Amino acid sequence: MNRPSFSLEDYEAVKSTAFGSHESLNRFAEQLGRIESSCQKSPSPGDAMKLGMCYLLVADADRAAQWIEQAAPGGQRSFFLALARRDQKRHREAITAFEAAAAEGWPRLDCAAYRAECMVRDGDAASARRVLDETANEGQSSALWHYAQGRLAQEQGDIAAAAAAYDEALAIDSHHALAMFHAAYLADLHGDDERAMELYAFCSELPTIFGHALINLAILHEDAGHYDRAAACLRRVLAVTPNNGRARLYLKDVLAAEHMVIDEFQLKVDEQRDAVLDIPVSDFELSVRSRNCLKKMNINTLGDLLRTTEPELLAYKNFGETSLREIKAMLAQKGLTLGQYAPKAAEQAAIDPLLMETASHEVLSRPVSSLELSVRARKCLQRLGIATVGELASKSENELLESRNFGTTSLREIKNQLSELGLTLRASA
Repeated sequence: MNRPSFSLEDYEAVKSTAFGSHESLNRFAEQLGRIESSCQKSPSPGDAMKLGMCYLLVADADRAAQWIEQAAPGGQRSFFLALARRDQKRHREAITAFEAAAAEGWPRLDCAAYRAECMVRDGDAASARRVLDETANEGQSSALWHYAQGRLAQEQGDIAAAAAAYDEALAIDSHHALAMFHAAYLADLHGDDERAMELYAFCSELPTIFGHALINLAILHEDAGHYDRAAACLRRVLAVTPNNGRARLYLKDVLAAEHMVIDEFQLKVDEQRDAVLDIPVSDFELSVRSRNCLKKMNINTLGDLLRTTEPELLAYKNFGETSLREIKAMLAQKGLTLGQYAPKAAEQAAIDPLLMETASHEVLSRPVSSLELSVRARKCLQRLGIATVGELASKSENELLESRNFGTTSLREIKNQLSELGLTLRASA
């Protein structure tokens, strides 16, 4: 930390030692604060780079970017600035910075994989696929490249391919934090709480405070009634990033949940139902045509299928009576029917005409799965049968808060995501 310049080797050494114990973490934080205080007036380019890289380690992307911008030009500056921009969700700026880093000599494959990830997060799946295809030969031995493949598959709704890509990344590098986190997230989203908790726990033990993993692990602990464990995870996040708004809100929810009275029987019934609804349709024996049609219609789980009616399926191009009979027969074997969870005509969310004036059809028809929401918020929207952004924006705060486990934290997440699209929830009557 006292060296005038900070190499990648120095960065990795700090990362592996600073997070080894509470004592070493405290020493790291103290030294970081001391260096920053001494650099406030006239930082050297080397100190600016050092501070920026270290703030990335504690998930403070805003402060990291501010310091890295003052570092000397070059591949290292461009690459770490790109990482900060990615964490700030300024994806297009991140893509440009990764391109600059590659041109300035930073490993081309790493820059390409991160660019592809940012393209996926920016909604440009076609460009991401092109970048990954161009680096396919050298990418086979890269955990980061397979991770990017997983992000692309996940965005396109191919959950099985995404999970396989993350597993491939972890087979190459068992400590690849991003692949581990997203493998855990998929398990969490599809009801495999045991595997999700295991992977989140591994993430939380990696060198760096993996805030997202700790927060999601806390939610699983809270859902299981382990409030003390949930609080411990959240306090660990806040120990390093005391201004983490999500962690603070979740901790407040956890402490409040300790005093709630819960209908255990109904909770168990709901959990069993949710686990069934989360089964991917790829797990069922269907023809290639049926699978492809369902995939293009963004029907990824059994719940999606049960919320879809026969006319909706038949209205889709290339979806014929043969595929319909095949799907109905498969559901009948399980005692299920098409459209049994589809909202009744009177219950369907009417899109406020004002929404059509303030947002495009493309935005309003976007699936809510494309929003960056926590697993808890996604599951609550699933229970409410909310499939599109337009349906979500047509709900009021009170209607959302009536759903089990839907608290102020999930509400704030959703309002923030809608705000980025220029939308708000419907005003309560």
